[in-house]
Amino acid sequence: MQYVRDIRPFLLEKLAPIYGENEANNMVYWSIESALGFSKSDCIMQQDATVSETQKLNLLEIVSRLVEEEPLQYILGSAEFMSLEFKVNKHTLIPRPETEELVQWVLKEDFKSALDIGTGSGCIAISLAKQSKASLCALDSSKEALEVAKENAKNNEVAIDFIHADILQKPALQKTFDVIVSNPPYVLESDKKLMHTNVLKHEPHTALFVLDKEPLVFYNSITDFAQNHLNETGKLFFEIHEKKGDELLQMLQEKGFSKLELRKDMQGKERMVKAVWKI
Repeated sequence: MQYVRDIRPFLLEKLAPIYGENEANNMVYWSIESALGFSKSDCIMQQDATVSETQKLNLLEIVSRLVEEEPLQYILGSAEFMSLEFKVNKHTLIPRPETEELVQWVLKEDFKSALDIGTGSGCIAISLAKQSKASLCALDSSKEALEVAKENAKNNEVAIDFIHADILQKPALQKTFDVIVSNPPYVLESDKKLMHTNVLKHEPHTALFVLDKEPLVFYNSITDFAQNHLNETGKLFFEIHEKKGDELLQMLQEKGFSKLELRKDMQGKERMVKAVWKI
């Protein structure tokens, strides 16, 4: 890798067998931008530029971690969500495009206050605060995740009230909200065999998985909490397991929620639910 033109074929040779040509190609340009500060067009315009020893070492470190299937977002330390940049690390999930759809759905509501339960990197709460005039709170059981979320709120110039609490322990807050939103753990233990190695090896399992015998454990706790912390006609929004929509709707109805709505994501999977408290 003496020149910029040498980088792409070198990295592709390492990454394409693992990730496929298209994904590997994207990783190559992200890696080059991180190590050299070169955009895709820069790579073409400055293909004869010399690669310094420091740049070469940075690239080699990135590719060695990618070969071990560590997510690129963790390697680079950031991820994009709703056109905002978020710091991410091993204590937070990497924000997914599907969750953007949930945020966009919430933003169609008229609300003055909202709580994000299981905030992780803070991507939901921060995005809502950035695009509304509502007062936002965000709750998580992980102190490490909350530190990341606080940093992301500061970097994105929004004010969030962060709360360290475990929703399974039935916390009692002295506030009520117009909206409660959550993307809680919902992946079944039995689904692990279907998941990519990079997720299983590197993303926090406590933020992902639930036991097969208790698939709605977080939804139950959050719904019970919402009964006491939603304002009249307040809305509850969930991201859900694609196979648990009907079961969740039944549970919400039994707990007194109305105007239940199950929505499909961009891939046609039933992945979002909205419910209204007491009408």
